[in-house]
Amino acid sequence: MKPIIDLINVDKSFGDVKALKGVSAQIMEGEFFSLLGPSGCGKTTLLRTIAGFEDLTGGVVLIDGKDMEGVLPNNRPANMVFQSYAIFPHLNVGENVAFGLRRKQLSLSEKSEKVKEALDMVGLEGYENRAAHTLSGGQRQRVALARALILRPRVLLLDEPLSALDKKLREQMQTELRRLQRQVGITFILVTHDQEEALIMSDRIAVMFDGQIAQLDSPFDLYTRPKNREVANFIGIMNFLPGSASQAKKGFLDVTVPGLGEITISEDQAPAGVNGTQVGIRPEMLTILLDAEQTSDRETPGKVLEIDYYGDMSYYSVAVEGVTDPLSVSMRNTAGRKALNKDDKIRIGWSSESLILLD
Repeated sequence: MKPIIDLINVDKSFGDVKALKGVSAQIMEGEFFSLLGPSGCGKTTLLRTIAGFEDLTGGVVLIDGKDMEGVLPNNRPANMVFQSYAIFPHLNVGENVAFGLRRKQLSLSEKSEKVKEALDMVGLEGYENRAAHTLSGGQRQRVALARALILRPRVLLLDEPLSALDKKLREQMQTELRRLQRQVGITFILVTHDQEEALIMSDRIAVMFDGQIAQLDSPFDLYTRPKNREVANFIGIMNFLPGSASQAKKGFLDVTVPGLGEITISEDQAPAGVNGTQVGIRPEMLTILLDAEQTSDRETPGKVLEIDYYGDMSYYSVAVEGVTDPLSVSMRNTAGRKALNKDDKIRIGWSSESLILLD
């Protein structure tokens, strides 16, 4: 797999504000790539520099090996789907989708065939003559996608296209977008602030803070092996406990954690090395041992403080002796599982392989 986009030390300033600070990354041909981060981190600005809507203050953007300096957006092999969809209300669906073809020397029958193919691709077969103002939010999003895809760009840029949809429709469209990307085989670059959305849809994710990429990895590695506390705290839920480390045998560290004791972990679990001061563990990596027959590599006694019920999951806030802040423990609500109540005394099972040592 070769890179379709090379970002080399990309800088962008708006007056005294540095929106992008030396961003470098390679985005591969045919991958679903996400730019993830909180509001104001620079992800949309980076997307707009790729599209050509923002001039660079410094650095280089290459698309398919060609420097995009001075190349206008309409001459780049990329199309963009905006957050607002930008559907023209005075045009019908077919006219909206065909808008990008207006400069192409095509006959009416050729344009009609291309519109039909694009609408079929996004599941809107037969919608050519539908008035744009009658469409639902999900349908407008599909029309925007069809309009972008009709030109068969090398890269499709998506600026939070699902943010205006309700939860159920957003989840449905996440699946549809991923299916569509695999079907057409072109590179999708998605901007989102929704961690779950990025994890579900992406081949790789660049997590951004303050105009820089903090970590670029697969969803699995981002979740299980975040490189610092900022990334770990942003991706999902993480319990943080103070810890101190010393070198054990080669390839391993001894970590002392109040409330949990001394644990030996591999260096792979310690991005911060012996200088790490925080131990992280995900709520689902802690198991409530519901009867005496259940055992675990490690056990810690605790007391249930609060219970948050989410239908398929319950999250328990648990007090553990020696730990300042309560631990969050999640359990799937399976049939026949014993229900817990506030103030119940419990045993928490965990494994040393679930811990990660951060700075």
